[in-house]
Amino acid sequence: MAEITLDGQKVEIADGSMVMHAAEKAGTYIPHFCYHKKLSIAANCRMCLVDVEKAPKPMPACATPVTNGMIVRTRSDKAIKAQQSVMEFLLINHPLDCPICDQGGECQLQDLAVGYGGSSSRYEEEKRVVLHKDVGPLISMEEMSRCIHCTRCVRFGQEVAGVMELGMVNRGEHSEITTVLGDTVDSEVSGNMIDLCPVGALTSKPFRYSARNWELSRRKSVAPHDSSGANLIVQVKNNRVMRVLPLENEAVNECWLADRDRFSYEALNSDERLTAPMLKQGGEWKQVDWQTALEYVANGLKQIKADHGAKSIGVLASPHSTVEELFLAGQLVRGLGSENIDYRLRNAQFTTHDGVHWLGTSIASLSDLQGALVIGSNLRKDHPLFSLRIRAAARKGARIARIHDTTHDWAMPLAASSTMPASQWAQALADVATVIAGEKSGTAPAKGHATDAAKALAAALLSGERRAILLGNAAAHHANASTLLALAQWIGEATGATVGYLTEAANTVGAQLVNALPGNGGLNAGQMLAGHLKAAILLNTEPEFDSAAGARAAEALSKAEMVVTLSPFKANLAFSDVLLPIAPWTETPGTFVNAEGRVQSFHAVVKPLADTRPGWKVLRVLGNMLGLQGFGYESASEVLVAARGQADAQQAMVQGGKLSNRTGAAIDLSVQAATPVTAAIYQLDGIVRRAESLQLTADGQAALPPEVRRATAVRREEVLA
Repeated sequence: MAEITLDGQKVEIADGSMVMHAAEKAGTYIPHFCYHKKLSIAANCRMCLVDVEKAPKPMPACATPVTNGMIVRTRSDKAIKAQQSVMEFLLINHPLDCPICDQGGECQLQDLAVGYGGSSSRYEEEKRVVLHKDVGPLISMEEMSRCIHCTRCVRFGQEVAGVMELGMVNRGEHSEITTVLGDTVDSEVSGNMIDLCPVGALTSKPFRYSARNWELSRRKSVAPHDSSGANLIVQVKNNRVMRVLPLENEAVNECWLADRDRFSYEALNSDERLTAPMLKQGGEWKQVDWQTALEYVANGLKQIKADHGAKSIGVLASPHSTVEELFLAGQLVRGLGSENIDYRLRNAQFTTHDGVHWLGTSIASLSDLQGALVIGSNLRKDHPLFSLRIRAAARKGARIARIHDTTHDWAMPLAASSTMPASQWAQALADVATVIAGEKSGTAPAKGHATDAAKALAAALLSGERRAILLGNAAAHHANASTLLALAQWIGEATGATVGYLTEAANTVGAQLVNALPGNGGLNAGQMLAGHLKAAILLNTEPEFDSAAGARAAEALSKAEMVVTLSPFKANLAFSDVLLPIAPWTETPGTFVNAEGRVQSFHAVVKPLADTRPGWKVLRVLGNMLGLQGFGYESASEVLVAARGQADAQQAMVQGGKLSNRTGAAIDLSVQAATPVTAAIYQLDGIVRRAESLQLTADGQAALPPEVRRATAVRREEVLA
């Protein structure tokens, strides 16, 4: 440890730290642009110049190492004059367009110019002009003359995202940030560059010119897509979501956000929103009031129960639904006498398990892994924020290995990679177990071969002390998922590695905790989607796109006597009889449980659109109209208390409490599994599927059928232009 004197205050800081780090520890603000706590030090803006005793000139705080006994002054005349000189230099070529700049009101340069800039400029020469760049539908680089070359965006791409899509070319006043070849910026976390930009050079293209910063109110929320549970700031104007930004939480999403969470809000304001209940009459859809729609549903369910029995009624629920909605959906169907409820629409195997599938460790610990084996995951696209943490571990020397059916670019060094059909994954794990059994003088749980590939995978997993085996979406949806888990469990016990699932959806863990699963004699999702229901309630899901059955799901559901869709969107029109407009995550209070078991509740940030109602309220009223017990809740918090009570009786709804991935399933290497059904990054749920800007990205276009891609090509060209 070194002790320095900073503005007269003694500060102890670790050896090798910079003056900026000492200032942060002491709570002293030093003006800066290029420095960022999550990025490497560039020291190219020079705004953080400070007065270091015995130094011949002011020194950059971000790049000056501390030494024992060092005396630093950040507010001396020498330091202030140096900072003012740098500010004058930065403003020489900066355009005077603050009144029309989207960054106005939240611009770091604007803020510091007030404190360190002059009232006029000594320079009368013409300012330089930098031509705009077209880098995709998400980031606007229309005003690159504002760029001050802090290179935060460049360093983020290279160091955090793992893809250096932007770079700085030329020298002196000819320097500029560009993609060099005129490519688009296609990273799944590219929107973070907008947050990092301290000026108005990089701005949000979907948000551009839609509101001023000071017009927006800010509300906290939780991301509704993948299982990271990223914390959000949702910005609202006139009861409309205008922008979504990250809320810093080191334990969950640090200060980053995936583009899927950042830009999907566009769907909430789209023409696809369902604004009133609708009934299909004579093959045509007609708007009705809530009373009429709910009476139709209640009477229909009663009639079908009387004619065919309660077991002909089932609920197919999205794991992106809230804990409250899933809990009440289960209470509703069980109150009718049926055990047919399931959230596992994309699964190919439906074995029961004693525990709750979860990450098996904390999210934060992924950054410190020293060895990891990932099975059945396109990590970058399935779980962008988990990928950032595992990439950070790889940069620190962790050895990462994977087993998958496709060689995706993970933008990180891999110690070993085995690409093979999904039907061979179980055998590959058995081979790894055989190698490890040989290393540990043990007996492998299944017959395997010590191949070179297996040795490489085992070596990566055995490196270091902090290890993890992570099963991805494709492993969870696998037709032999129980064998994959059983083999992973044995390998984990033999190596001391944690075993867990990179769970697919925002509330996959929550759905298990509130038992949104078939009970004794209940039909699973595969059986329900095979045409075994007379009445189906679809909660927040479009089975044609959200299930392993695909188009067959629509055919099967069209044979049911009644299909009720609860959705924020005009969904399932081909086979539904009733559409009930329920609120998306921004318009309802609710709770998600992320992959590590962290329970995160949130409030509505805007009022429900038109006649839309929160899903938990719709289910509560429907339960009352059916005469079921236990539907007297007055608030979402009351529903959560009841849901927690049920979860506690099973597991304990607390982070890492009694969550367990343990399985007693037998290992069967003979199962011939087809390729598991997984969703593309911007096809994961109904909200992202309707976010126009996300669909216009390279990833979005790649996932669309050719005919749809051709139809959107013109729109993409318009956006890029």
